Amino acid sequence: MFNDRGAAYSAKGQYALSILDYDRALALEPENAMALSNRCFAKAVMGQLAEALVDCNESLRLRPGDANSLASRGFTNLKFGHSEAAIADYDAEIKINGGTAYTLYGRGIGKRLKGDLPGGNADMAAATKINAGIAEAMAKLGVRI
Repeated sequence: MFNDRGAAYSAKGQYALSILDYDRALALEPENAMALSNRCFAKAVMGQLAEALVDCNESLRLRPGDANSLASRGFTNLKFGHSEAAIADYDAEIKINGGTAYTLYGRGIGKRLKGDLPGGNADMAAATKINAGIAEAMAKLGVRI
């Protein structure tokens, strides 16, 4: 219940409220990997990057190879400026899930930050084919080139 409501708050961009609900979900079920992954993402959006990484790492400990957790940790690492770690997480998520506009765009930014402009541009172009508004969506989450 709390995890679902937290996800609804996140979808509305109300990340502070979503974190409160993820906290409630985890108080009831401390090993809820999905709530940890969701809270990781919300905390990363809010700029609570160190705390976000703790949540993502715990989620992945509970469910190794979980695509959502890898994408959330990739996003957190990207915001943290850890390009190599972000790319590795996005690569793993893409291998499992085929990639989403968010993961392809995030990996593209990571590659560009590392100096791989052709690779980064290719990923960002692929992401834009999936979702034409991905650059604006990522900017709203605090990620820009």
